[in-house]
Amino acid sequence: MSKVVVRTLEAALAAAMITGAASAEEAASLSEAVTGGDLILEARPRLETLDQAGLAEADAFTLRTRLGWKTDSWQGLSAIVEIEDVRHLGGDFNDGAPPAEPYASIPDPQGAELNRLQLSWRANEHFTGTIGRQTIEFDDKRFVDGSNSRQDARTLDAVRGDVTLGGLRATYAYVDQVNNTTAELNDWEGESHLLNVSQNVSPALKLTGFLYAFDFDTPAAVNQSSQFLGARASGEIEAMGAEFTYAASHAVQTDYGNSTLSFDLDYWQASLGVRRGEWFGQVWYESLEGDGARGFFVPIGSSNSFQGWAGAFSSKPADGVNDFNVMVTYTPEWAPSFLGDLEFMARWYEFEAERTGVDFGNEIDLAVSADLTDNVSFAIEHGDYEAGDAPSPASRTRTRVVLQYKM
Repeated sequence: MSKVVVRTLEAALAAAMITGAASAEEAASLSEAVTGGDLILEARPRLETLDQAGLAEADAFTLRTRLGWKTDSWQGLSAIVEIEDVRHLGGDFNDGAPPAEPYASIPDPQGAELNRLQLSWRANEHFTGTIGRQTIEFDDKRFVDGSNSRQDARTLDAVRGDVTLGGLRATYAYVDQVNNTTAELNDWEGESHLLNVSQNVSPALKLTGFLYAFDFDTPAAVNQSSQFLGARASGEIEAMGAEFTYAASHAVQTDYGNSTLSFDLDYWQASLGVRRGEWFGQVWYESLEGDGARGFFVPIGSSNSFQGWAGAFSSKPADGVNDFNVMVTYTPEWAPSFLGDLEFMARWYEFEAERTGVDFGNEIDLAVSADLTDNVSFAIEHGDYEAGDAPSPASRTRTRVVLQYKM
């Protein structure tokens, strides 16, 4: 963990122990807060295959295990410590660790690391501060995401403050290290600032403004340095016996800090969904601008939940990409009791280059998921991307079979 965050963590712990104010629901002593806490125990075995044109087919059988402890609150203080371990149980794949294997990329390298080590202080009902290695995500995770889709999730070494005043919520975080999803092989140091402010006007309208300024020192990430300034509106409306949901976002990305490149790129997103009984349908449009030299990109944003599970657009095209897709989910009431929250999903994507209009192909994603017990769930996810005209990404098919135990 970075020196700045460690020193701040030590100072905050000392200050909070002196000034924290206990509430009626808190532990009576520090030892009671520790011993009365909760065990964190998770296991996620996963089989993933990737068949990509031009590369040898990859298959990976991996296991992610998390073990940790979350304390109760004492004098407003609570803490989390968590170790994450990824093991290879079989298969042939390029895991991202050198030397490169002659297979398609399934970037789940083997190793153990400290996943979270954080101290939180809830000063009162309006302010909470969190310091240390932690997971930070905002809104739909497009710009800031914990990337739980990989076996090694992304965490941030950060100092974070959350303020709540009625329907207003503001979060600021100073980040000096990004712990990426390839063990310790690709972590980024720097000085980044995350600001997200939202106002819940009503269930039908939530307004959000955000400013994310990433400045990286690590040589491999210098040109990931960039600033996002944007706004988002979302909400839910009940009408005609159905529930309608919508979201719309706009952001501008510009070069920032140590970046040696100059760019000014736009992002647009709009979606509309409707839920009625067992069915949910959604139409979605997203546009990432490209200027011919570089396309709109997200250094620590989500890649799995956007633009298809096959991962064809994990690297953003220089001409940008427009994405129109339609999703349908079905949660049957007739599902047997041993398959809780059984859900089927299908999603169809059409892609094109934002700058030139070139056909970038299409993809279909299919999934089924359910809870087997209160602690065990499974999911099967399949993404099939078919390339369009040059310079489309290569065609590929990805399938994941996941079993997860979570205490």
